[in-house]
Amino acid sequence: MGGGEEGMWQFDHILDAPVTVCPGSLHFPRVRQQQSCLPPSVRPCPGVDTMFTEVLIALVIGGLIFFLVQRSRKQVLKIEDGWWGAGAPPDSEEDVTIRPFKVTTSDEELEDLYRRIDQTRPVASLEDSQFNYGFNSQYLQKVVSYWRNDFNWKRQVDKLNQYPHFKTKIEGIDIHYLHVKPKKVPQGTTAIPLIMVHGWPGSFYEFYGLIPLLTEPSDPEDLVFEVVCPSIPGYGFSEAPHKKGFDSVCAASIFLKLMKRLGFQQFYAHGGDWGWLVTTNMAQLEPMSVKGLHVNFAPPSKPGLSVVLSMVLGRRFPKLFGFTDVDIQRLFPCMEKLVVESIKESGYMHIQATKPDTVGRGLNDSPVGLAAYILEKFSTWTNCDFRNLEDGGLTRKFSLDDLLTNVMIYWTSGCIISSMRFYKENFGKGLDQPHSKIPVYVPTGFACFPNELMHTPKLWVKQKYRKLVTFTPMARGGHFAAMEEPQLMAEDLQKFIKTVKNKK
Repeated sequence: MGGGEEGMWQFDHILDAPVTVCPGSLHFPRVRQQQSCLPPSVRPCPGVDTMFTEVLIALVIGGLIFFLVQRSRKQVLKIEDGWWGAGAPPDSEEDVTIRPFKVTTSDEELEDLYRRIDQTRPVASLEDSQFNYGFNSQYLQKVVSYWRNDFNWKRQVDKLNQYPHFKTKIEGIDIHYLHVKPKKVPQGTTAIPLIMVHGWPGSFYEFYGLIPLLTEPSDPEDLVFEVVCPSIPGYGFSEAPHKKGFDSVCAASIFLKLMKRLGFQQFYAHGGDWGWLVTTNMAQLEPMSVKGLHVNFAPPSKPGLSVVLSMVLGRRFPKLFGFTDVDIQRLFPCMEKLVVESIKESGYMHIQATKPDTVGRGLNDSPVGLAAYILEKFSTWTNCDFRNLEDGGLTRKFSLDDLLTNVMIYWTSGCIISSMRFYKENFGKGLDQPHSKIPVYVPTGFACFPNELMHTPKLWVKQKYRKLVTFTPMARGGHFAAMEEPQLMAEDLQKFIKTVKNKK
């Protein structure tokens, strides 16, 4: 509770003696009688003055308590059920059937892909430009050659199908998801339900290296998880919304319904990139359902006074804001680290937040253009210094097979335009959305990877996530942390959820 030190308030201006209000008790001092200037014939009865004062005090105290109770009440995000299917919603109830799904690609689709690759027109990069102008054309030719001649998509399809895929209709659109149950659960325990949500330009495939570390941990002391990985509507094999307005809160509402449909009334959630915001919104919509939230990306959506002050004074007084040497290195000078760097890497965001369909049309027709657009992010967002490398450092952290598998999910599903619209739907509503003003009150863990796009010190995270249970400075890793460093991510998830469980 706010309003005074340790929940106590004093009203010296109402009475000569202070009225002290503290949790669990009310103390009314004796009211000192004052001499009246009125003649005895018109003076009120002696008890009336005292009674009036006590009523006034009671009204003031009652109003104050009501105000404080209202103020301390935790806000919950609200949303009505939506309908994102084509046309008007049917009169009948929605089909809640869960249907098995497999990733498939026909020979005709592959022939069309190869024909388009063969017809690509090469463009020369500027001399000594590396990845500073975007994806280097010379290296792109090598990637395309591997894609056309050596990449085995059918083998990767088998890899995708190693985990069970499903689809189910929610709010008028088909939702695709993985549901991976552990093969073995230690006696006397139960698997812990965990939903993991991807971002852009990633997909559910980001979690393929992480899933077995959670469902089949090597350490017998580790927790065993039952994992659900949905595709955000408009991404991968989830149907795209047919109507305007589908933002992160709408996705969160759908995923809450998905988890309940799967029988999970309570569960843990993890997200990065857009998955951070979707899972955060889930915790804001139904804090009793989300037992714990773990994220590796948490830019301040609505910077408060403490954040602004830390940016102004943090370099000079780091201890005042709890800043570490890493915080100072990543944040200052603010103009260069936060403003200039953001401008360098946010061009795509302005396009996608304003006119996504225009550029998306070209990417949907050109597989090479699509690969360049997506893979350039896997270079720079993994480590911004990779901009200065001829190959963008792509294979320092990922294999070409994994990178091209993610590209193929976008290509075969034709989802690039609908995935980009997610920016328009979120930013198009303005930055002052209800969810940006509401704190998160569920237990939260934050994995702070050193090469993340925007560094977020502990002070900034705590402004939004009021029950920050763990804050882990990670040894290495960037924006696509679950795909780049699955072992580190698994270890931090274990640490966070064990901490939450031990606090109960």
